[in-house]
Amino acid sequence: MPHPVPLTVRDATVADAAACAALYAPYVRETTISFESDPPDAAEVARRIARAQEEHAWLVAEETTADGPRVVAYAYAGPFSGRAAYRWSCEVSVYAELGRRRSGVGRLLYGALFERLEQRGYRAVFAGVAEPNGASAGLHAAMGFEPVGTYRRVGWKHGAWRDVTWWQRTLGEDREAPGEAPAEPR
Repeated sequence: MPHPVPLTVRDATVADAAACAALYAPYVRETTISFESDPPDAAEVARRIARAQEEHAWLVAEETTADGPRVVAYAYAGPFSGRAAYRWSCEVSVYAELGRRRSGVGRLLYGALFERLEQRGYRAVFAGVAEPNGASAGLHAAMGFEPVGTYRRVGWKHGAWRDVTWWQRTLGEDREAPGEAPAEPR
């Protein structure tokens, strides 16, 4: 059910780190959605935002309140792998306040994120979804991702082995002649 307050999407800055860290912490502590063991503090999230903004992107969605703007969700991209041949591919994630899941904010953020990534020259995005997570699977399917495989028993969290299904979505179209290298991501 959509939230009644309109949301604004913008590029994140390190000043958003505390809000993003607070939003993410319950996912780390209370769910198997994140495989981190301890929630990162604001300083670590600030480093992650700065790193993502260098070559990929980190966006926030905020609502306007009587006290001013408030971050309610974020999405980001980072390298898919450190190997050179993968440089046109990104790994993406989106996190919303727990009460905002299935509200449309994930679609809003992913739409803006994919546009930025395509403009930067990226061709494919990948997302790992810890199972079970119907909300995330539904979001990724709605955004044009296809499941491409499942890593079985790949992570141990909250007393059990967890599977991760990987989803893939293509960005843009190939514009090169056969054998011609694509432009470098920027």
